[in-house]
Amino acid sequence: MRFSHVELQHLLRAWIVISLAFAMMNSGGFSVTPGFLVAAIISAVTVGTGFLLHELMHKYLAQKYGCHAEFRAFDFMLLIAFVLALIRSPILFAAPGAVFISGNVNIARNGRISAAGPMTNIVLAAAFLGVKILLLPFFPSGLLAQVASYGASINAWLAVFNMLPFMGLDGSKVLYWNTRAYAALLFLSIGMMVLAHAV
Repeated sequence: MRFSHVELQHLLRAWIVISLAFAMMNSGGFSVTPGFLVAAIISAVTVGTGFLLHELMHKYLAQKYGCHAEFRAFDFMLLIAFVLALIRSPILFAAPGAVFISGNVNIARNGRISAAGPMTNIVLAAAFLGVKILLLPFFPSGLLAQVASYGASINAWLAVFNMLPFMGLDGSKVLYWNTRAYAALLFLSIGMMVLAHAV
């Protein structure tokens, strides 16, 4: 994949802010304590990685199609997410940014590019879930088990959220392209979310 210096700065900024926001939400606010540090590590590895790879898969497939694709952070939305976490809002709305694509993008290509993001979160959720199943018998309350558990649930949730058929979300573009592909991906997303909370 090809990255510009500006794009790398935007990716890093979005990853850091989202990771901190979710860490604050999960630990009761910002503090210079070991508990917050653990929450920040968990968030960076699970939410941060889920967000980052989701966007990078959009970019990868778009570039495979010969399109120009670059990520840009939504600074205002990052600020809202940070403030909501800071005031301990029970709901954290996060729209850190998006990959902007230009070039030969028809309906089918746009649908496949859009599907790549949620599919990445499904694969990540399955991977975290597999680690959770393997680790739980040996480390039921360790850091790795916490990472695996939260990673499975948050990535499954990210997949379901992005598959909602609302304008701007991946689901609307996948549905516009292919109803069967949309149904299959939505079914996988919901199924993974159920599994992540059941295991």
